Amino acid sequence: MPETQLTAIVERRSNKLFGLNALVTGSSRGIGRAIARSLGAHGANVAVHCRQGVDEAQSLALELSAAGSRAMVVCGDLAKEIQARRVAEEVLGAFSGIDILINNAGITRDKSFLKMTRDQWQDVVETNLNSLYSLTQAVLPQMTQRGWGRIINISSVVGQMGAFGQTNYAAAKAGIIGFTKALARETAARGVTVNAVAPGYIETAMTAAIPPDVKAKIVETIPAKRFGAPEEVAEACLFLASREAAYITGAVINVNGGVYL
Repeated sequence: MPETQLTAIVERRSNKLFGLNALVTGSSRGIGRAIARSLGAHGANVAVHCRQGVDEAQSLALELSAAGSRAMVVCGDLAKEIQARRVAEEVLGAFSGIDILINNAGITRDKSFLKMTRDQWQDVVETNLNSLYSLTQAVLPQMTQRGWGRIINISSVVGQMGAFGQTNYAAAKAGIIGFTKALARETAARGVTVNAVAPGYIETAMTAAIPPDVKAKIVETIPAKRFGAPEEVAEACLFLASREAAYITGAVINVNGGVYL
């Protein structure tokens, strides 16, 4: 990481999340990486999760440690319940608790519905939706026991308005919204908030692969006339993870430049 970037992170550190422990799934790259950076920059201890890309996860953990946060790397395929629960247990053991759970990990297996295979459907649903069941069930008991916790689930504008060739992804991301609202009702009286963030088109490696002419057409549909930055999604997560957001639960925060209102 360039020294100037590291200096900027150190300079903007605050105690907003001081003493809190966070697990951010799928945080070796993209939006998850930006979220982990933001939480670490504001005092949280951060568990960086990856399914693959261990080198990227380790580089982020080193970056966070250099900036003053306690960081660790944990790997596992969250589509497999045994591995998902092991990931949670590793972090719970290392940090002696998890205060903030960011369910961000996700994959795509795009195909028009009539050509979509069962495996393409199942892979996306298992990773993007069913992993929330495994991880949250493993983490929630110690949150409710302490009477404090933040669960933030990363949905998508696709889960709100659909997208061609993404019935599997849209179904999983819409399911995340239902999961969020239902669980928020169960945990509100126990000091645990559950919210969702629904990004629109964000500048990531995935969207970088979009041909320029197609990207230009997409931009025309966005009132803000641009793609968002991962850091803009991270800022929404930072607020929802903070102590100041104690009276917000069951909400879906749209970070989409107005493409879905």
